[in-house]
Amino acid sequence: MATTISPQPTALQSYEAEKRIDWVQVLRFVVLTIIALYMLMPFLWSLLTSFKPLAEVDLQVWPMHWVPGNYAEVFRTIEFGRYYLNSIMIAVWVTLLQVSTSAMAAYAFSRLKWSARDKIFMLYLATMMIPGVVLTIPNFFVMMKLHLYNTYAGLIIPGAFSAFGTFLLRQFMLSLPTSLDEAAEIDGASEWQVFTEVILPLARPGLIVLTIFTFFGNYGSFTWPLIMIRDAALRTLPIGMMYFDSQYGTATNLLMAGSMMSIIPLIIIFILAQKQMVRGIQIGAVKG
Repeated sequence: MATTISPQPTALQSYEAEKRIDWVQVLRFVVLTIIALYMLMPFLWSLLTSFKPLAEVDLQVWPMHWVPGNYAEVFRTIEFGRYYLNSIMIAVWVTLLQVSTSAMAAYAFSRLKWSARDKIFMLYLATMMIPGVVLTIPNFFVMMKLHLYNTYAGLIIPGAFSAFGTFLLRQFMLSLPTSLDEAAEIDGASEWQVFTEVILPLARPGLIVLTIFTFFGNYGSFTWPLIMIRDAALRTLPIGMMYFDSQYGTATNLLMAGSMMSIIPLIIIFILAQKQMVRGIQIGAVKG
């Protein structure tokens, strides 16, 4: 029986195949570019508006007269520096407390064996289905009873616990082999040492992801500070920039200048931690 030998492609044919345009890839690139530009348009509008005089805000997209002094005017119009520090401080404290409590709860739900552990975890997880708006009034009355209204503690404590953070870190800790705990205990490590010296370092990607998500979510918080703050000295950035509204209208150019300065910490954090964030999300998605 004769066998047929398929002819091997020549060097010229291989070169032509490599140079052939993949129109599917080109179309995909064009579509993604259009989507990216569409999503970037609000940011570009805000950036350009921050350099306009107020009279030009509604005229055209590109400024006819550039006014960099809008950024300095923001500090003269409101106590922008103080609001900036308040937002960062509150977001940092909420992040530290939430990551700490979520890590300890996740360790208890994933590594420790105790009665009704999984049932209690499911009950705790069910609280994620309750809209945050529903909990606003109960939290407010609790803060009033504790005499924490119009205080930094009243802004921080309600955000110190998170069912989502516990769930996220529990998934990471479940992916770690239990032999690590057993080896550490054989070497004489206490439960706290196993948690802090063995489990936490290995769960670092999850901790980074939760830290970034928590900081981003609390840095721009609006509703809770609006309810809890009475004194001007405690205002955060979203609340402080409301005072660009006056009886003469909204100073949109100053509002955009303040907004551009307010997102600087978020941009810096994202640039520095984007690789760790993507890696943490990928690792967390491997095993549930």
